[in-house]
Amino acid sequence: MTANALTQLKKLTTIVADSSDLAAIEKFRPLDATTNPSLITAAANQKENKQLIEDAFQQAQQEGYQDEQLIERTIDILTVKFGVEILKLIEGRVSTEVDAALSYDTAATIAKAKELLALYAKYGVSSDRILIKIASTWEGIQAAKALEAEGIHTNLTLLFGLHQAKACADANVTLISPFVGRILDWYKKAENVDAYPIDQDPGVLSVKQIYFFYKQHNIKTEVMGASFRSIDQVLGLAGCDLLTVAPNLLAELEQDQREVVAQLSTDHAHAHTEHPHTPISEAAFKAELEHDLMASQLLQAGIDGFIKAREQLHSLLAESFGVIREIKA
Repeated sequence: MTANALTQLKKLTTIVADSSDLAAIEKFRPLDATTNPSLITAAANQKENKQLIEDAFQQAQQEGYQDEQLIERTIDILTVKFGVEILKLIEGRVSTEVDAALSYDTAATIAKAKELLALYAKYGVSSDRILIKIASTWEGIQAAKALEAEGIHTNLTLLFGLHQAKACADANVTLISPFVGRILDWYKKAENVDAYPIDQDPGVLSVKQIYFFYKQHNIKTEVMGASFRSIDQVLGLAGCDLLTVAPNLLAELEQDQREVVAQLSTDHAHAHTEHPHTPISEAAFKAELEHDLMASQLLQAGIDGFIKAREQLHSLLAESFGVIREIKA
């Protein structure tokens, strides 16, 4: 009997759970896991996580935080607590995101990353099991460069183009997360089409281009496809270093019986036309980003979306613990 698509895929690619749902992570047992503000906010709404939230709030209180800063500290502690719980269920790493509001502030991003790692250390978690997740702005990439120089591993997210990937390679970041589904969504709207064949899917093609570039130039940074809309997109990138997949798509892959064939490999990479690899300057990066309407729009929309998700979590926690009422009193 042929193994299901998920089992076959795991032989070609490291599968990462794109979720903060502890039950889903326990079920699928991925090697690594990723989180983001939207996923943390969704998890905070689950009744089974009530104790985690209360513990985070009490810890922030004990540290002396008050009012708005009390809630912000609670969010950071809660984010790390979810990471700690996830790490109990997996063998590898968890990605933990820096507040997206800091995406254009290099120094603040570095400081927040170290705050998060200090929290993990309090829970006895080694920094080797953490990827600090940062938006792929120029400022974010420079923060990652500084962190990597200190031995702190990073995951550069909200990545939509080769220019961002080149800057991440220059910064020696550990891992990048190019977004497949969001690129597809943008092109479907821009070109007014309902669907693309998988071999013409703009999101899949973007990740392939980045993967080939990295392998052609022996760049050590890992490529992790993210933000999938279908299992066809996932299987279209079989062989990629890593793929982070939502639980609903993992379940679909588990039920699918098709034969899975590697679409990406070092051999594939060297069969394609090489792009030259020269360091990209800040001016060139920002010029390319500005001229790439898809990448510039999706990067800013992604940052705005993560900020909004954190604000929603802030409001949820403030209301839950009566902080708003205390401020008004």
